[in-house]
Amino acid sequence: MLSIGEFSNICKVSTKTLRYYAEIGLLEPSEVNPENGYRYYSIDQLEKMLFISRLKSYSFSLEEVKDILRDDAEKSDKLYTAFLRKKQEIEKQLYDYSQLLNQLDSDMAAIEQGESIMSYMDDINVHLVDVPQMCLLYVRKSVQQDDFPLEYAKSYEKLFKTIATTHLTMCGAPMVLFHSSEYTPAGLDTEFAIPVKEVVTGTRDFTPGLCLKTVVKGPYSDLASVYVKQTEWAEKEGYKCNGPLFEIYVTDPSQVADAKDNITEVYYPVKKISMKW
Repeated sequence: MLSIGEFSNICKVSTKTLRYYAEIGLLEPSEVNPENGYRYYSIDQLEKMLFISRLKSYSFSLEEVKDILRDDAEKSDKLYTAFLRKKQEIEKQLYDYSQLLNQLDSDMAAIEQGESIMSYMDDINVHLVDVPQMCLLYVRKSVQQDDFPLEYAKSYEKLFKTIATTHLTMCGAPMVLFHSSEYTPAGLDTEFAIPVKEVVTGTRDFTPGLCLKTVVKGPYSDLASVYVKQTEWAEKEGYKCNGPLFEIYVTDPSQVADAKDNITEVYYPVKKISMKW
């Protein structure tokens, strides 16, 4: 048997952490002296502690670690699946950081050349277009910002299933309309939609009319800059917002190997401001 201090020293884990692990049922001491409360760990628990530390190094939460340990099988299918999911998360983080590094290098180069790091805004083109009426098959719900990737997948899966089972005819790419003017505790009032030819239960007419349009090639993180440019353009040219902003996804993100190849049409419905003399 090992005292908590000996166990802590061997595994390079603080006694405070070991006490917390025992408190949450992650790794309880093998014995506790009822007279003085001293904690003792068995030799067999050393490898279990190393296993826990390995999982923590992969950024598994303590709840995830507990869930994995319930199987009591280090080579189980469940463990492999958990590792695969974590690997995908880390790869996504690495990709995001690589994009940030590229952007940082670009900004630093601009500064060295005496240019503004916001000069890229000059390359965002805004066009005034008239968008005709369309019939939308839609799902509308409040969505928290962090839940958007999951809600995109769930909502479009439901819409495509409806199209297939009711034999509707798509006549446009998937789109999202943002009905909220700002984020609220309940989330953003969001409408996931697909244009169809038929008018059936679950569809509605949508008449955007006059809109500012910008075609964007690149990651969705670039879209905020587009909305800023469109807002500035509207202010300068004497227009104001006249409906929900919406995006049309020309390319399917699940079919695009690199986010830089995404193509998105961004629309900002407007109307001319009446001049008062």
